[in-house]
Parts: sequence; structure tokens; C-alpha cells
Amino acid sequence: HPPTMADSASASSTTNAASATAASDQSKPKRSPSDFLKTVLGRRIVVKLNSGTEYRGVLASLDGYLNIAMEQTEEYVEGQLKAKYGDCFIRGNNVLYISSQKK
Repeated sequence: HPPTMADSASASSTTNAASATAASDQSKPKRSPSDFLKTVLGRRIVVKLNSGTEYRGVLASLDGYLNIAMEQTEEYVEGQLKAKYGDCFIRGNNVLYISSQKK
């Protein structure tokens, strides 16, 4: 049958509802791991290794393999401070997680 005004009005309201949903989804931007790493560059972080050892310091740089360069680094084993390093490089395949450190 030929389209009527009612048909186009309902199609229009469906389109508006879909765009309203899309707009509400855009109000909360999804953060990717890459976004997180960009925000913590130059800030204090905690890096936990697969072995359980933690390194706390300032994230100087990292690459796509999660190789990490840190400054003002402290090494913690079982929660106890074991060593302090000026600069530190951690190979990415040893990293369990990276988190931002509270001040």
C-alpha cells in the first residue's frame, strides 16, 4: 500500500528514539586501555608482575608490548619495600596489571 502520513510519522518517531538512545550512549564515553595509559603517562602508577612483585613510580613511557619505563621507582615484595631505583625498565610480558596510584 502507498505510504501514509501515519506511516512516515511512526518511522520518524522510531528514528528519533534510536538517535536519542545513541546520544545517551555517547554521553558516557567508553575508555579503552589505551585511553587509560595515555592519562597516567607522567603520573604515579603501580605495576604488578606475574611473580607478585610490585613496582611503584612515575610512568615515563611504554610501548605496544607494555614494556614500561618508570622513574622514582620502588620495589615491593609481599608488601615490603625492598629497593629504590632511579629509573626502571620492565619487560611487558612480565606485567600482570598497571594501575594508577593514589597520592
